[in-house]
Amino acid sequence: MSSTPKYSDITCLRALLFLILLGVLPFAKAQNLWPSGGSTDPAKMDWMQGTPPAAEQQVRHKDMSFYQFPRTRWTFSNFRQLMPTVSLWRGPGEVSTLPARPLEDIAAVLFTPMGSDKTMTWQEMLGVTYADAALVLHRGQVVYESYFGVTEAHTPHISFSMTKSYYGTLAAILISEGALNETKRVSDYLPELANSGFADSTVREILDMTTAIDYSEDYRDPNAHVFAFARAGGIFPQLDNYEGPEGFYAYVETLGKEGEHGEVFSYRSVNTEVLGWLIARVSGKNAVAVLQERIWSRLGAEQDAYMLVDSLGTGWAAGGLNATLRDQARFGEMMRLNGKWQGEQIVPSSVVEAIRAGGDPAKFALAGYKTLPGASYRDQWWVHHNQNGAFSARGVHGQTIYIDPAAEMVIVRLASHPLAANGNYDGVSLPAYQAVAEFLMGRE
Repeated sequence: MSSTPKYSDITCLRALLFLILLGVLPFAKAQNLWPSGGSTDPAKMDWMQGTPPAAEQQVRHKDMSFYQFPRTRWTFSNFRQLMPTVSLWRGPGEVSTLPARPLEDIAAVLFTPMGSDKTMTWQEMLGVTYADAALVLHRGQVVYESYFGVTEAHTPHISFSMTKSYYGTLAAILISEGALNETKRVSDYLPELANSGFADSTVREILDMTTAIDYSEDYRDPNAHVFAFARAGGIFPQLDNYEGPEGFYAYVETLGKEGEHGEVFSYRSVNTEVLGWLIARVSGKNAVAVLQERIWSRLGAEQDAYMLVDSLGTGWAAGGLNATLRDQARFGEMMRLNGKWQGEQIVPSSVVEAIRAGGDPAKFALAGYKTLPGASYRDQWWVHHNQNGAFSARGVHGQTIYIDPAAEMVIVRLASHPLAANGNYDGVSLPAYQAVAEFLMGRE
């Protein structure tokens, strides 16, 4: 028998999470109360083991246990067992090589977290951020790679909002080809949204999240719109008496306008759902199929990826991609190489250059991201505007593709942190990435 916490202990963990989400117990005071990454290792907790699993070991969608920590440490590597998905075929080509040149010293790289006077190692950072897998590429070579819990090299792991960067890149490609016009209004392409708050927003405002929509994405508020959005798409279960919109597209039609478009960066996942709809409309295909055709099948991926879908087969553009650690790294490395991969220009270099140049830092600053001073947002990518010109794809609970052009480095971390917002762990993550970059640059 493995050391499994008692069911009452798990109930206490849920209560702790609820208090923090409500803001009753601030994370700063609660972080030391969370059980460690090691003690919540899903490989040791026997989730979904047995024939059938015991009731206290089950992870189910319909009762929301799939999204309750520490069960999430199993869920994030097993979404396909819980809800509808569609495959992204890796394509007929050979697997592209990622040569390995392990540097054992990376695990011991030291950095100082934001607001602290105590140092931490790279390996310790992975523990406190509940990493499920992590990889560092330097000049296309794998210099660090680790897996934890139930996540293995062949395991697709949820990307959450890293998915947005794939869709943003895809839309930017279509703009560069003239299939999509960034200055046109959304309703010019999607008359279904003519009576919604998106009607007079432009494609560019959707891409850079400067729309003014009456929609809240505050995970601390149980009444926030983000939870209704998740229920409409089936990401969260719909109760038997559910009478809300059915599907992602139907949900965005219900949203109104609040303020003026184009003035302030405001992170709203529904923008990406509209973006996916735009991609589908101008291409005449399901947006997941376009993503497979234009990007995924051209990376030489090791595995098929998959996308969570709603009841109508629409991919969850805001967060539904599930892919392996190494295949996420291939996408990041392709973007570091200005869109070129294995001799093929997958993304026009002009698109990558525009992403790296970033959006409007003044509009971004108004959103108040304390851990991202001077940053901006462009084409669904976070642009750090730091000394190394870094830009990143970011997802809740600790998902990251961090690209550092100056250090010729790509970092991918897949994780299952108990708290959603990256601001809860940017303080250790971002200094760790910079420290590894400096370590690699110092070896030259």
